[in-house]
Amino acid sequence: MLNRLHDALHLRTSPVIFFGSAAIILAFVIGTIVFTDPLNAAVSVASDWLLTNLGWFYILGVTVFLAFLVVIAVGRFGRVKLGPDDEPPEHSNMAWFAMLFAAGIGSILMFWGVAEPISHFGAPPRGADLGIEAGTVEAAKDAMNFTYYHFTLHTWTIFTLPALCFAYFIHKRNLPPRVSSIFQPILGEGIHGPVGKMIDIIAIIGTVFGIAVSVGLGTLQINGGLNQLFGVPENAGWNLIIIGVVSGLALISVSLGLDKGIKLLSNINIVTAVLLLIFVLVTGGATLFVVKGTFESLGSYLLNLPELALWNDTFSDTGWQNTWTVFYWAWTITWSPFVGIFIARISRGRTIREFVAGVLAIPSAFSIIWFGVFAYSSFDIEMNGEGGLVDQVVGQEDIPGALFAFLEHYPGATVVSVIAIILVVIFFVTSVDSAALVTDSMANGHEDYNPLGQRLFWGVAIALVTASLLVFSGSDGLTALQSTIILVGLPFFVMGFFQMYALVRALKEDAGELPQVRTREWAQVLPPEEYERREEDDEFDTEDYVVEPTYTTEVPVLSDPYEEVADIDFDFDPDAEAEHGTLPARTGSHRADLPEGGRDQSR
Repeated sequence: MLNRLHDALHLRTSPVIFFGSAAIILAFVIGTIVFTDPLNAAVSVASDWLLTNLGWFYILGVTVFLAFLVVIAVGRFGRVKLGPDDEPPEHSNMAWFAMLFAAGIGSILMFWGVAEPISHFGAPPRGADLGIEAGTVEAAKDAMNFTYYHFTLHTWTIFTLPALCFAYFIHKRNLPPRVSSIFQPILGEGIHGPVGKMIDIIAIIGTVFGIAVSVGLGTLQINGGLNQLFGVPENAGWNLIIIGVVSGLALISVSLGLDKGIKLLSNINIVTAVLLLIFVLVTGGATLFVVKGTFESLGSYLLNLPELALWNDTFSDTGWQNTWTVFYWAWTITWSPFVGIFIARISRGRTIREFVAGVLAIPSAFSIIWFGVFAYSSFDIEMNGEGGLVDQVVGQEDIPGALFAFLEHYPGATVVSVIAIILVVIFFVTSVDSAALVTDSMANGHEDYNPLGQRLFWGVAIALVTASLLVFSGSDGLTALQSTIILVGLPFFVMGFFQMYALVRALKEDAGELPQVRTREWAQVLPPEEYERREEDDEFDTEDYVVEPTYTTEVPVLSDPYEEVADIDFDFDPDAEAEHGTLPARTGSHRADLPEGGRDQSR
């Protein structure tokens, strides 16, 4: 039945994955609208239970992921290439760094750049534990510790782990761009079966919900900015209008394609964001204070990182961590497949060591600069200027309006705030646009031509989920976003541990027992549905494709360079030494210490 519906709608995807994901998303949207109060109560109870009993698991999980990435990068597998062994990197270092910057970082920076440090400055997270008073120098220092903890290495660890797995299994084993492909060493051909399909459905739903939370936060921020500038009321009606406008622009961008849509908007984002950063640094009147504070806070963060990475608010048990750190980790991991596939695609030809170092370090370094500039500029306003930011962000709980309250203290505040609103809009347009393309590829199992309607559907789905969470949830919008995403993020954390095991197992299988020189090669895999379509279509040649994951070469076996080779007369057959003899003979390297006659007589 699903196949008949699929063909009737002229789709080109995997029916079970597409319709399964769509059905769950639509059921959630309808259920939220029709059964608002019961569903809201159930989500709240479930999320509260998770926060109370499993909040530590979220904290521990990300730290374990970070340790795993460091170990695998510095170990012998760090030299493995994410692609064919002889292939150079697909992009230059500068182009790769620029694209990493654009990989999901912009929306985070715009929303939390002022809100995060000012929130912790006005209400210190470890105030009860360490006796830190709000508004003091100690509060500012600890605020920066938590800000860097939330938005540098740990956040990018959540993106890097699935991105590394995607890069290996897509570029090395030529598997489909799906989360299930990561589990091929465990499931084998089962990645096309019920378990594999279930994994992909969960991944797609999580991605849609994760991006919906991002768009929801952006909607609150845009509405807050419009309220501050033009008196636009902050209510459900305006939230719906903003969601409609952002989603509509995203659908137009999807229709225009990658080069005319995402690429153009991403370039505009990067340039505008950097100009805004420079504007804040230069015109704020505290440039030296900001620069010195940024470097000083980096040192403090690195010194406190081991403690922060395992801190669980055990003694005070204030509940602060549940609505901040746990929410961040759960939210980020839900849209990590989307960011992960993007990062994997631009990283073909890199070694694992280059990949881990670059993906962790480059975005983290920019985040340190961004938050350092905005945070210390905010501290200067509070401690040496007119103040008011803590009152608005902490006292009035107006987190979405933090950026615009901050910009009021700068020249040309109205113009700069309008530019900031436009920048936020573009950031979220590119997020929805990119997510629609990646989600469609996860449903299809390939990235060749697909009907436009499929990509548009995922853009609409993100808009519907955003509206349901933000407007029809029956509670405060931000609270609804947090409660829902904490539940959705749990299975992703569990899958993260299996991802680590699958990657190590695949590396051992392909690289052999000795440090790898070459690795086993794999045929390009297509989902069964797409393979059958291409067999029936004369325009496609399926000779180079398979359905069952199949390797095309054996695992290379390196001989022991000191192995005694018996029963071979090297004098009678000179070529035998090159094939079976010593390591220099087999590799063609010169041995200067060979005795007269050209062969090592010591054997």
